[in-house]
Amino acid sequence: MSKPSKSSHPLLAALTIAGAVATAPVAFAGECPADKMKPNVREKVDYKPVGVTDVTLGSINLEKQPASIKDRELRFRKLTIEPGGIVPWHSHDDRPALIYVQQGDIVEYASNCADPIVHKAGDIRPEVAGTSHWWKNLGKETVILYVGDIRKDPHDKHM
Repeated sequence: MSKPSKSSHPLLAALTIAGAVATAPVAFAGECPADKMKPNVREKVDYKPVGVTDVTLGSINLEKQPASIKDRELRFRKLTIEPGGIVPWHSHDDRPALIYVQQGDIVEYASNCADPIVHKAGDIRPEVAGTSHWWKNLGKETVILYVGDIRKDPHDKHM
């Protein structure tokens, strides 16, 4: 019986593949690939909201809390986006947020990413200064997002 060569050994093959994967550029689900990140690569669009229900589930006046952040409100919302629905262009320069995709797939068109970004159920999307974007439900299933954000103007109805 002959001894297997190093190049045909299953463990060596697995380690070679693992090494190649470990050194490849990484793009996590729901994120812009690093080579597609560019400031202001996508221009503002003037779409109106379509098929979107935005319900504030709760909010806290942060000025009245120990953090004492003047003119800021922490809110938690549920957005329901029907198939074909659009969340219009908005900025997070003054309103950081965390988005949790509870159901469905939705596409984000971000100002700082040359490619559309697909978000799937279970994804969390941080939205911070330097991010302006709009979203569209291209699927056949209703998308449900839960959003925690800090807004300055309590009359700001932007998504």
